[in-house]
Amino acid sequence: MTLETTPVRTDWTRDEIAALFDLPFTELVFRAAEVHRANHPANQVQRSTLLSIKTGGCPEDCGYCSQSAHADTGLKATKLMDPRAVLQAAAQAKDHGSTRFCMGAAWRNPKDRDMGAIVEMVKGVRAMGMETCMTLGMLTDDQAKTLADAGLDYYNHNIDTSPERYGEVITTRSFEERLETLEHVREAGINVCCGGIVGMGETRGDRVGFIHALATLPVHPGSVPVNALVPVKGTVLGDMLADTPLAKIDDIEFVRTVAVARITMPRSMVRLSAGRESMSDATQALCFLAGANSIFTGDKLLTAGNAGDDKDAALFARLGLTPMAAECKVELEAAE
Repeated sequence: MTLETTPVRTDWTRDEIAALFDLPFTELVFRAAEVHRANHPANQVQRSTLLSIKTGGCPEDCGYCSQSAHADTGLKATKLMDPRAVLQAAAQAKDHGSTRFCMGAAWRNPKDRDMGAIVEMVKGVRAMGMETCMTLGMLTDDQAKTLADAGLDYYNHNIDTSPERYGEVITTRSFEERLETLEHVREAGINVCCGGIVGMGETRGDRVGFIHALATLPVHPGSVPVNALVPVKGTVLGDMLADTPLAKIDDIEFVRTVAVARITMPRSMVRLSAGRESMSDATQALCFLAGANSIFTGDKLLTAGNAGDDKDAALFARLGLTPMAAECKVELEAAE
């Protein structure tokens, strides 16, 4: 596959990104669609599956997260899953059409004693011919190298929001610590998966800062998940937004965020992640037009609900979208 690629910049200014957000909506979406088609196959969407391999009990106080030990959601903490059960879930995901299998553990950081089981999971999923992704919290340099040696394709570690807004959402680790883990991942040779959450009561200026932080990383993330907050009762943000419903991001602003991510990070996979189960088909269609080309499939994302395979298949059929083959993604990455 030969694609005309857009030059990749890591020197975006906030003023330039703000100017993109301020474009007339149809002009912004048109520009994003042009960038998308110049860098990715048209009408193809990658399907990924996300599994919680260790749920709840996380010591972090992320205000959006039902798995935080600080939240009062009634969620029971579990131990790390047996690798055999994880591989069984991966095989089922592959049977349902997923080409990437993502595994998430509710940890501040993994313990070295857990790395053996984690490595077994990575190797087992890779042996099935699927791309692998892990999100385990902060990593040391040695842990990142261990994951790289196991063949991990992607490591997810979201920055969540703008640097200025970050401290209002999370206090138990700093924005700089997030960036440090991303640096360990890059240095180990693992692709970075990094995005965040919108609809947490932030301003457009915060969304500008969020995109700016991603688009000015030394290397753009290979995957950029854009989540819409799913307010969960018992979490700080879930309870706060229940009383201030106008703080929720509207659909047009969400699509704008996707479009700006696509323009500023032209080679990245932009993934519609959490919150998609409550989006209309029309909103999702606009997101695909604006450059989103990856989704999570299945009925659950860690602990939150998701659209489900049948609903996604019906949406793909309505829009004329086809699943992106794994070999297509590998070829795109090799061209970078």
